[in-house]
Amino acid sequence: MDDEFWEALKLICSGYAAAALITVTRVKGSTPRKPGAKMLLLRDGQSFGTIGGGCGEAEVRQEALYLLDTQNSSTYWVNMTNDMAEEEGMVCGGMMEVFIDIIRTGPSRQKEILASYVEELEKGKKPVLFTVVNSSDSSLLSETFYLTAEGEAVGGEELGSITNAARTCQQGVGLGGKISVLNLDCPDSDRSPEGSRWVELLVEPAPAKVDLIVLGGGHIALPLALMAKMLGYKVSVVDDRPDFANSRRFPGVDKVICNDFGKAISQLEFGSSTFVVIITRGHKHDKVCLRQVISKQYAYIGMIGSRRRVKALLEEMKQEGTARGILEKVHTPIGLAIGAETPEEIAISILAEIIKVQRGGKEKATV
Repeated sequence: MDDEFWEALKLICSGYAAAALITVTRVKGSTPRKPGAKMLLLRDGQSFGTIGGGCGEAEVRQEALYLLDTQNSSTYWVNMTNDMAEEEGMVCGGMMEVFIDIIRTGPSRQKEILASYVEELEKGKKPVLFTVVNSSDSSLLSETFYLTAEGEAVGGEELGSITNAARTCQQGVGLGGKISVLNLDCPDSDRSPEGSRWVELLVEPAPAKVDLIVLGGGHIALPLALMAKMLGYKVSVVDDRPDFANSRRFPGVDKVICNDFGKAISQLEFGSSTFVVIITRGHKHDKVCLRQVISKQYAYIGMIGSRRRVKALLEEMKQEGTARGILEKVHTPIGLAIGAETPEEIAISILAEIIKVQRGGKEKATV
């Protein structure tokens, strides 16, 4: 999710304006976006984020504007197999359910909870967001709360057994869990004296933000860092040359470190969503970088270089005791084979490979 979306949501939650928070909850068949894709729509038609574009998104926008007038939240199915989709040239051929959550005019508990949730994300924490998207009790629709990594509930104080049931499933969701809809039967004598009620909870683990570490600040690093920021990545650039590692050369990058590569890497944090690109100016520096990062936790390591040069480097490290299995995880030659030649084209090929790894993509294009 891009930073502009979250900033817009924070702004809405801090003021009096209304908006429609649209989230893809279920899909059937081939669709442009998957569960968890979000879009924020304002009354004047301005929007942030996307649920896929095209006539499907246009149809949802129309429904959301209607719901903004009625101030009622609702689920909505988009059928992309119908004649209109075919006429518009859409080739997805699937169906997509969205939940259109109306953030009402004026201050509200919902706005407070969502604003607090976004703040948690900005701090790098991993809250799990829960939203009632369907229920036998219509008064529960759109109720929102989140659970911290420690299991503390923020919001949902009046939901009783629903919050408790969500807490018990939190560990099963995990930090890398997928967006899902949880069906619950929740007896609650206070809210429903007649007996049990059922709810459908949209469960959203914290979105994983790619942490891209670029080792080497040369010509490829420039477009790579710029385009990675456009994708919403957190980007760090390292080089040992002051002329190549400074904020003037890389405006907008989250962190620029000018230091010896080995010392700089020790200043960086690594985790399951860390992607490392090694594009230094020489074999010696590549080896220093690879030797250090390969022992860290990471999602991806890619290293540039000719096949001969890379093969020689990996053979050296194998002779020094690095296990073959670990070395085989390095993506090299780096990037997808698109015939890239210029620094900008090479940057695109690298990012395409990173996206493929991140999303678990297939060899053939789907769009």
